[in-house]
Amino acid sequence: MRTLLRPAIVLFVLLTVLTGLIYPLLVTGIAQVVFPRQANGSLIMKDGQAIGSELIGQPFDDPKYFWGRLSATGPFPYNAAASSGSNLGPTNPALIAEVQGRIDALKAADPTNTQPIPVDLVTSSGSGLDPNISPAAALYQAPRVAMARGLDVAKVQALIAQYTEDRQLGILGEPRVNVLQLNLALDALKPGS
Repeated sequence: MRTLLRPAIVLFVLLTVLTGLIYPLLVTGIAQVVFPRQANGSLIMKDGQAIGSELIGQPFDDPKYFWGRLSATGPFPYNAAASSGSNLGPTNPALIAEVQGRIDALKAADPTNTQPIPVDLVTSSGSGLDPNISPAAALYQAPRVAMARGLDVAKVQALIAQYTEDRQLGILGEPRVNVLQLNLALDALKPGS
């Protein structure tokens, strides 16, 4: 028994040190050197303060801001500690009520907008944390945001174009607009410009 127990304990300690200490420290060190911004959460800084991450959405409901996708996380929206989808099927009454509530909120915020509402404005993402919306979702909101801020719609649309990211490597994913970065750029504009 002792001949089996000693090698097992030595192997356990060795693998614990290797996979629990050395490997994580090595990977963290390489990440800090090669990708320091990403390794630290892709934080967005303003006046020396972290105000968010490029990777996690934030709730916006003021008409002067672009609104992101709905969040399915609990107990509060965009809770990074509880990343999850809603797991509600397309015929589930709770999902239908959630979508209808968002449609009603979008129409109440901009009653003159008769364009079809892009689907990403009324549904949550698989993680519930998506920081991006489609360019169509941003353009749908442009008249409301421009009116609330006293800006020319063309100026807001140009800002959307400026903050639209193309597909990764030209083929992966879809074009997208980071809502927090777009809203920060809006805050930097002056009314009437």
